[in-house]
Amino acid sequence: MKKLALHWKILLGMILGILFGLVMTNVSGGSTFVGNWIKPFGSIFVKLLKLIAVPLIIASLIKGISDLKDISKFKNIGLKTIAIYIGTTVIAITIGLLLVNVVQPGEGISEETIEKLTKTYANSGSVQAKIAEAAKQKNSSPLQFLVDMVPDNAMAAMSNNKAMLQVIFFAIFLGISMLLIGEKKSNPLKKFFDSLNEVVLKMVDLIMLFAPYAVFALLANVVVSSNDPDLLLALLKYALTVVFGLLLMVAFYMVIVSVFVKKNPFWFLSKISPAQLLAFSTSSSAATLPVTMERVEEHVGVDKEVSSFVLPVGATINMDGTSLYQAVAAVFIAQALGFDLTFADQLTIILTALLASIGSAAVPGAGMVMLVIVLEAVGFPADKLAIGLALIFAVDRPLDMCRTVINVTGDATVSTLVAKSVGKLGDPKPKNWDDHYDEVK
Repeated sequence: MKKLALHWKILLGMILGILFGLVMTNVSGGSTFVGNWIKPFGSIFVKLLKLIAVPLIIASLIKGISDLKDISKFKNIGLKTIAIYIGTTVIAITIGLLLVNVVQPGEGISEETIEKLTKTYANSGSVQAKIAEAAKQKNSSPLQFLVDMVPDNAMAAMSNNKAMLQVIFFAIFLGISMLLIGEKKSNPLKKFFDSLNEVVLKMVDLIMLFAPYAVFALLANVVVSSNDPDLLLALLKYALTVVFGLLLMVAFYMVIVSVFVKKNPFWFLSKISPAQLLAFSTSSSAATLPVTMERVEEHVGVDKEVSSFVLPVGATINMDGTSLYQAVAAVFIAQALGFDLTFADQLTIILTALLASIGSAAVPGAGMVMLVIVLEAVGFPADKLAIGLALIFAVDRPLDMCRTVINVTGDATVSTLVAKSVGKLGDPKPKNWDDHYDEVK
């Protein structure tokens, strides 16, 4: 009997998790049971993925750079990556703005719904925390993101998953320095990082054995902790506008894969689907990064020289799904609360959302902080910010899950495109967790 492919196992785990969650919401004490006995397994899985994210970035990035024979190649890869990421983000924001102006989901929100949402969420600690975090980011200097990129303590940066750019900076700096001292002197260190890279990728394979059960736990917990169904229904038009925009982004990526990479888009989607499904379950492109790297390198055929730079950078600065969501959410809030946005305001949204995406952390809920920055940039009244966030808070978690899928798909697409453009897209060479098991059993 043919073994069931990993993405089908994960999908089955997701479906069963949703069904189990729905059953437990109708059972007395079901929500508590899921929180106490099911949710921890999902939390452990996400922790394991985050555990190996930093070692994987360091090992693979240093290996990728130290393998280069011509350092100018790295500059070429870097410039192309940043340019393409900026381009796709601008397209995502533009799609969001066009859709929300055509559909106008904010026009259908009743005063009663606004009042109920405000009462439920406006004073919640989570909403207030997002506003406070946005104020902190807004008050920083224009070049603060460059200052934040350079660590003053490499070990401290490696111990903080939110400091991905600092880890990337250190790894690139170390890799280039290894190149400059010559192959003979750098060889012992290079062998260490080569070996570390193989070990961490094997850890990814082992962690992924647990993935179907973990997504069951994660999705079951999302369902039992979901908000008032009536409020979700009231925001359905807004949510569908965001989801339709995200689907248009997937179609855009598939055109890139088909036209520029010359690959079958359905083949591409099937190869990266485990990473997409995990992105949906965890709502974190940073947590999904180890799996994205493994799928792109081993199953799509992107060379490590490209993937080791493009994907970690993408997980930090490329947030196409989140940027599209911000465009829709900002205009939706303005429509619902009767705040007129001019054409100039909408251009401001494009620029601000682009800049905010670069400095935002690749963790659940970061999009809400970015949204506050975008709203303040167009002059949205400060006293109505909490009400604005309350309007979309009920559906933020499910939409966060959807937009993270687009973030990860965008990262994988751009890495494949860059690899194709520099002649670093080869044949897939998948590895299994038990490839060397016979040697040690």
